Amino acid sequence: MNTPTILKKIIDRKWQEVKAHSAQVSINTLLAQANNQDACRGFKQALESKIASGQAAVISEIKKASPSKGVLREHFVPSEIAQSYEAGGAACLSVLTDVDFFQGADDYLVQARAACSLPVLRKDFMVDPYQIVEARAMGADCILLIVSALADAQMKELDDCARELGMDVLVEVHDEAEFERALSLPAPLLGINNRNLHTFEVTLDTTFNLLPRIPEGTLLVTESGIMDANDVNAMREKNVHSFLVGETFMRAADPGAQLKALFF
Repeated sequence: MNTPTILKKIIDRKWQEVKAHSAQVSINTLLAQANNQDACRGFKQALESKIASGQAAVISEIKKASPSKGVLREHFVPSEIAQSYEAGGAACLSVLTDVDFFQGADDYLVQARAACSLPVLRKDFMVDPYQIVEARAMGADCILLIVSALADAQMKELDDCARELGMDVLVEVHDEAEFERALSLPAPLLGINNRNLHTFEVTLDTTFNLLPRIPEGTLLVTESGIMDANDVNAMREKNVHSFLVGETFMRAADPGAQLKALFF
């Protein structure tokens, strides 16, 4: 796999985290915590409901910083942002829990989910089933699998683990080769990331170029690069109705108001 340098660095760090976390809390302890959580809020179902009503289905992201842009939001209160997003019409939330590269935290997800009724994606870099169980134990309703960071057997193992725990899975691809690999998973919720992880350049053509290959019945989410109404309209004209948006909202004084202005 031609894994981008920044992604490889993050993945190497994830293996260190898994080792450290599992030395502190056993997977059996996490499983008990996961089984004590309330039922998963249907992540894919929430997107489908919005689309069925004729609206855009927006996964609104709670993200303090990124490796390429630095700090995006100084005043960062996850519970307030979650409530703002819910009021603005979001279908779901995405919460960054990576500490070292995105200044995230597990507790940000816990706080955000407790403050609203929306389903929540744990946005992190999954490499081991331990992290999947960890996600459910903190209340996540969905996890992210990044195809460029995983071998096929790994991807299937993580997907199976998440589904056994009742979670939805967003499978993220960046190009045609990754797209073909993603289709090996059952009924994927497919995310197309418009950001090139090698160069960090963003182009909506990444989504447009893959559209003809999307199997019927696949729920497609376009990720990154949605900056204004023109971008939204261009996607919706091509029947792409689900979006993951972070930076545009995080830089706004009122993220939920920006969401409403852009999509509704």
